[in-house]
Amino acid sequence: MKCPFCGHADTQVVETRVAEEGLFIRRRRRCPACDKRFTTYERPEVSFPQVVKKDGRRIDYDSAKLRASFALALRKRPVSTEQVDAAMERIEEKLLNLGVREVPSQQIGEWVMRELKKLDQVAYVRFASVYRSFEDINEFKTLVDEVRR
Repeated sequence: MKCPFCGHADTQVVETRVAEEGLFIRRRRRCPACDKRFTTYERPEVSFPQVVKKDGRRIDYDSAKLRASFALALRKRPVSTEQVDAAMERIEEKLLNLGVREVPSQQIGEWVMRELKKLDQVAYVRFASVYRSFEDINEFKTLVDEVRR
C-alpha cells in the first residue's frame, strides 16, 4: 500500500481488526520512510447484475431505487425500517446468487411484490396496482380478492 503522505511504495501493517459486524477489515499502517500512520479499510466488492428495463435499456442496479419503491408502497404503513432492510437484503441476495450479468426488471418487481405481500397487504396492493398498470377497477378487485384469500 502506497503511503498517502510521502508516496513511499511499501508500508507495514501494524494492527488488523474486523470492524462493524465483520463487514470490513480495518488496518492500521505505518510508513517506514516518513514514520506516519494511517488507516485503510478492506470491503468486499460485489457486483450486481445489470437491470434490463422493459424497453431494452440496461442500467446499473441501484439499491436506492429499490428502497424508494418500498418506501412509496409502505408510506404511512406500520412496517419497521428493519423489516424493509431485511426484505431488501433477501432481494439483493437473490440477485447476487443468480450468477448472471443481466436480470429483467420484471423479475425484481416480482420479488418486491412477494416481499411486500409478506410485510403488508395494503402496501402489496398499492405496489401491484402501479406495477401491473391496472386499466380498470376489475383488475384491482381481482387483486384485492386474491389478497383476502
